Amino acid sequence: MDETTAFRQRDRRPEALGSLSVLPDETICVLLEYLAPRDIAHLACVSSVMYILCNEEPLWMSLCLRRAKGPLDYKGSWKNTTLHLEGVTQDNDRKPLHFDGFNSLYLYKRFYRCNASLDGFSFDDGNVERRRDISLDEFTKEYDAKKPVLLSGLADSWPASKTWTIDQLSEKYGEVPFRISQRSPNKISMKFKDYISYMKTQRDEDPLYVFDDRFGEAAPELLKDYSVPYLFQEDWFEILDKENRPPYRWLIVGPERSGASWHVDPALTSAWNTLLCGRKRWALYPPGKVPLGVTVHVNEDDGDVSIDTPSSLQFSINAQWWLDYYPLLADEDKPIECTLLAGETIYVPSGWWHCILNLEPTVAVTQNFVNKENFGFVCLDMAPGYQHKGVCRAGLLAVDDENSEEMEEEETHGEDDSTLSYSDLTRKEKRVRMNGEEETENHEEDANGVSKRYNMWKNGFSYDIDFLSKFLDKERDHYNFPWSMGNSVGQREMRGWLSKLWVLKPELRNLIWKGACIALNAEKWLRCLEEVCTFHNLPSVTEDEKLPVGTGSNPVYLFSDYAVKLFVEGGLEQSMYGLGTELEFYDILGRANSSLKSHIPEVIASGILYFENGSYKVVPWDGKRIPDILTSSSLNFDASMLNSEFPFGIWNKTLLQQRNKGKPPAPDSFGSLSSHVWPYIITQRCKGKIFAQLRDDLTWSDAQNLATFLGQQLRNLHQLPYPPVTRPELLNANEGHEELKIPPEWKVFVDDLCHKKKDVTNRLENWGNPIPKALMNKIDEYIPDEFFVDLLHVFKDTDAGDETKPCTWIHSDVMDDNIHMEPYADDDSVDGQHSSWRPGHILDFSDLSIGDPIFDLIPIHLDVFRGDTDLFKKLLESYGLPLIRSKSAAADSMRKKVLSPSYRTMCYCILHEDNVLGAMFSIWDELRTAESWEQVELTAWSFLNSY
Repeated sequence: MDETTAFRQRDRRPEALGSLSVLPDETICVLLEYLAPRDIAHLACVSSVMYILCNEEPLWMSLCLRRAKGPLDYKGSWKNTTLHLEGVTQDNDRKPLHFDGFNSLYLYKRFYRCNASLDGFSFDDGNVERRRDISLDEFTKEYDAKKPVLLSGLADSWPASKTWTIDQLSEKYGEVPFRISQRSPNKISMKFKDYISYMKTQRDEDPLYVFDDRFGEAAPELLKDYSVPYLFQEDWFEILDKENRPPYRWLIVGPERSGASWHVDPALTSAWNTLLCGRKRWALYPPGKVPLGVTVHVNEDDGDVSIDTPSSLQFSINAQWWLDYYPLLADEDKPIECTLLAGETIYVPSGWWHCILNLEPTVAVTQNFVNKENFGFVCLDMAPGYQHKGVCRAGLLAVDDENSEEMEEEETHGEDDSTLSYSDLTRKEKRVRMNGEEETENHEEDANGVSKRYNMWKNGFSYDIDFLSKFLDKERDHYNFPWSMGNSVGQREMRGWLSKLWVLKPELRNLIWKGACIALNAEKWLRCLEEVCTFHNLPSVTEDEKLPVGTGSNPVYLFSDYAVKLFVEGGLEQSMYGLGTELEFYDILGRANSSLKSHIPEVIASGILYFENGSYKVVPWDGKRIPDILTSSSLNFDASMLNSEFPFGIWNKTLLQQRNKGKPPAPDSFGSLSSHVWPYIITQRCKGKIFAQLRDDLTWSDAQNLATFLGQQLRNLHQLPYPPVTRPELLNANEGHEELKIPPEWKVFVDDLCHKKKDVTNRLENWGNPIPKALMNKIDEYIPDEFFVDLLHVFKDTDAGDETKPCTWIHSDVMDDNIHMEPYADDDSVDGQHSSWRPGHILDFSDLSIGDPIFDLIPIHLDVFRGDTDLFKKLLESYGLPLIRSKSAAADSMRKKVLSPSYRTMCYCILHEDNVLGAMFSIWDELRTAESWEQVELTAWSFLNSY
């Protein structure tokens, strides 16, 4: 054997990688993804093996998608595309290097997945039932929310059946950007012509595909090319406003080997999917029967569900399920399958697992929907807690052995449902694995145990709403527990949705009530309301009135001439301070000569409801003492609180917030009482409707009158006196600034802002708003530490004779659902019928605080006026007070900047505890490409500087 042959056969890996050679290729490839493109380029020069690993297309694809924003222009390879984004010119004449003596099973498998033929993955019939010309009644009885069915003929009359081909769509919509589905958290789009060019040349193991829920906005003409089939016309999410309705329809275009990994559709909705060209292979499992290789994670705090899954082809990225798992399944464990052909529609019921593999380039349209058949499951999915969510997706595998025994015993002896819990678990996540108790890479071992594990799924599991409801945590409700980020709609939207359904579908109220009991614990709150009504001799609640109304944070009931609010959000401690502060405010307002009094609902009564020894009891409470139900408990109250006129008033609430700064959410101090003690308030019911219901019906004159009214009432609120600071801890907050004579309440307000600045980046990232990364990186530059110091100093020489104080009461929540409008007949009325609406009342003062009055302008401009500066200028005219009350003439540039109303307001928006920036970026689309906070400030708030 000559030296050349010997060299060629020698493994170059140990020498080329050095100490890194102990790591498998897969691990090295994963580590490389954490490096920047320029570092990858440098590393490729280190050795021959590093050159090979650093030039892998999947690596450059990952690097590219992590950096790409907006429309993506594919340059023939992912490396070229990444270098283009980096502004690097690629030398096209340089030929790639080739090395022998290196073999990698990992890279070979990846290469195989990129080039595997899918001819063998198609079959004619499959085992999904096929129907044609089915009636709506037949569909409802046999399939709706029960089992999948493949339907022919539904798209025969669609223009899309002839025009939605790859070439025709490219010709007509080539310049239109569509959203792309991929693993990057960034929102990426591609012009359709660029995507088709990519689709025809790519050999990716995880191909990009068009998966656009806003295609109707990008290309409205596409919506005219198809219609919702007659079987799926009913969609209860339709009653939600456009901005609140969750994504429900998608245009799907993908190449061969693309597809969707194993999943259950969001909110346990049902779906129909119509293929217009190409072929798709579908695999489905019934609810609770988790596919082999899939791991379900359910977060114990908020019930959020995530799935680790091999998707369509390869295990690591788009999953090698069909190649590595499917062949190992026994016949009884194989999924229900079919090949969907052009013109056919598949119906996927609520809760069914499904996986899709494109056998060739395809175009499809799909929509998810809620109807009377799956409504209960949708309510269940958005109910608080976690165990029921695991059971919905993983069946009884989500229940540990101990609880399985409890369930069996309960069924035998009829014990209370509350015994079903995870009391023995200390983890923050419940992991449901189909491959045994421990993770393993041995797929054959996994498959051998599948049938045995699936027996557990079959034994006693029923995808029935009554059965699944047994796993609910009955003590949880949407008003008082964390909301899952994975839910399709927001917390308020969910409550508003149920309220609207209650009004719009009276014939289905039994079903809606059952869903509300699952989602909101509505039966419990109705019982509480009945006890309050009995104690105060109020009229009984009618059938129309028994569901909480609106989108508020606490259960609110409107009946007869009364409005009753039960304080439950955040637990008893937060509820006591919410009602206590509101009652203190009403007490001050009652003694003040302010016209604001006429525009706040009259308080009829307030008190504490509690459940003790099997019965409900009610005690009145006006906020001026600590109720006996609290003093008789083991809770400790300090002397200052005991001596306060309003022990749960504004300053004690502020002190509590100060003490909790920088700490993880603490358990409710009144935790032992929180589950059975509820403060409440009864006010006079306002006639008319809230502004949120009337926004689109108001005339321009009505809107201007509303702006004038809000300006006047804000002025009245901001001129109202507030209690002096008496808490020693808050008085001492001014240490180090005595010479400035800064009011302690102002120091408290600024300290709170300073604290919010510390975790502002995490807060904004958790909201997931479309805030440009360039802006996220400039927050410290825009709001430097000097901002907080100068914010204190600008009030150094505030004149004592100013019309108002630098700090005021802040409502903080003057939004479209807290403004009440009354009908009236104007000069254009016909036959005495009203044609206009005028503002009458401002509602809900439980979130009161004290601070800079500019804070109250933010929700009004963004939520009420939706960024309309003309209306806001009308408000400022009637407000009539200076926005900046300092007379400081300091020359310091930063201090002058702090005196700018637009700058200060923008800082408050960034530091706001609510998702204010999300509202701003949805109102002004151009802000999504903003490069500086100054640009955002000028767009949203510059008009304030001329006031």
